[in-house]
Amino acid sequence: MSDLVWRKSSRSGGEGACVEVAALPDRVMVRDSKDPDGAVLTFPRGEWRAFVDHLREVR
Repeated sequence: MSDLVWRKSSRSGGEGACVEVAALPDRVMVRDSKDPDGAVLTFPRGEWRAFVDHLREVR
């Protein structure tokens, strides 16, 4: 996983208390920016998209 390109939201404000995501063709990886060597959650791309779409709706 060292070759993944991790990014975090531009809205994070640089505080460091955020999640980072790395996109692969079939899934999205999510980790805590404060603990980059810690646990990584993996979601199918479709499930991640549904989650993000829902967040945009409730905002």
